[in-house]
Amino acid sequence: MNNLFYLDCPCSSFPRSFARDYKETYLYPPPSTIYGFLLSLVGEVDLTAHLGVKLAIGLIGAPPPISRIVRKQRHHKFSKQHLGTYPSSQFSKPNFQELLTDLKIAVSINSLSEKATVTLAERVAIAVSFPERISRFGGLSLGESWAMVNGFRDYRDSDGEITWLAVDNRGLIALPVWIDRVTTQGKFQRFSLSEGGQLTEQNWVTINP
Repeated sequence: MNNLFYLDCPCSSFPRSFARDYKETYLYPPPSTIYGFLLSLVGEVDLTAHLGVKLAIGLIGAPPPISRIVRKQRHHKFSKQHLGTYPSSQFSKPNFQELLTDLKIAVSINSLSEKATVTLAERVAIAVSFPERISRFGGLSLGESWAMVNGFRDYRDSDGEITWLAVDNRGLIALPVWIDRVTTQGKFQRFSLSEGGQLTEQNWVTINP
């Protein structure tokens, strides 16, 4: 069973946790986002269904370029309750947002520590090889709902060289591994970059709250 996959997304954004009026993006796909994407791929709505799974994440080719756009966004948490009462402009204003374009990502899945009867690695393999067996809804996005992916398939050598994220407590890359949907608090891990070749223990990050 092939356990190395290729993910192609033309445009996405991974807003930093501290971003407010100017929405900076993480330069690398966060493990929490990749985990959420894989759950969406297999039609799983329970975020805790595959806790303990380990993911290896890498960029294929050159780092994706950053674009900056202006978007109108709501800023008042009660604005939806006041629709029709106050002018919409009272709760909206333009924001700058960074986007990553032409993302090509490598993902590998290690489910040996999972407790699920059917592991995430098995479910993803089924989704890739036999998509008719998967029951899911909605578009397949990487990050926000508008960030639709071009495709997800087995990785091929011709796709390009992979630069892997490696767990490194002294690394300069900090990414969320888990986000609590209730408190919005996150669990973060530091990473550095390692070139292709065989995956090592440092390339695996465990998804756990």
